[in-house]
Amino acid sequence: MDTLFDAEPDERAPEEIAPGSHWVPGWLDAAGQRWLVARFHEWVAGPVPPRGAKVRGHEMSVKTVCLGWHWRPYEYTRTAVDVNGRRVLDVPDWMVRLGRKALAAAGWEDDVVAAYTPDAVLVNWYDVDARMGMHQDKDEDSLAPVVSLSIGDACTFRFGNTETRTRPYRDIRLESGDLFVFGGPSRLAYHGVPKIFPHTAPADCGLPGGRINLTLRMTGLTDAPTIRHR
Repeated sequence: MDTLFDAEPDERAPEEIAPGSHWVPGWLDAAGQRWLVARFHEWVAGPVPPRGAKVRGHEMSVKTVCLGWHWRPYEYTRTAVDVNGRRVLDVPDWMVRLGRKALAAAGWEDDVVAAYTPDAVLVNWYDVDARMGMHQDKDEDSLAPVVSLSIGDACTFRFGNTETRTRPYRDIRLESGDLFVFGGPSRLAYHGVPKIFPHTAPADCGLPGGRINLTLRMTGLTDAPTIRHR
């Protein structure tokens, strides 16, 4: 695991998109991407299958499998109460190390990196028709940074402001292996995925098509179910 996620050079330069938000293109090498794709297949075969969460009665086109905590809009629980009632898989120790390494690569301070202990991972699967509307990640008690990793087909990632779903925002083409971290002043920025680019997955990433997005979070929650009404 010490060298699995070492990055290879990428001609696209890392960039701070807004204060607290950092894009690191090509951070995951091909071997790391293939390894995570293999883990993805294990997770979807686990106790809780992927499902499209329902938002205001409408099922999302993105399918999600969760580790650590099971998420559905406005609620985290240990068991998948809206699927089969089973407890989700734990967040593995190597995922915590991966999250810390990602924060360091994105330029976060040593004390933030050392304290980062993600206890929830949302693994999202996008087929070519899937979309993610503009939203804030605010179902957590913690405002620790969110670490996002992309594998497979490229997408348009729309990263906005903290006040509204509308402009100003910036559209970024996230490709397989890209890292995006947002925290600090950008932690509650609206963001979404309006487009997937089919047939753009690299041949060596382990995923023939579609997109996997892993988002690592610190919830700050206890084992008591937490519900946030909007």
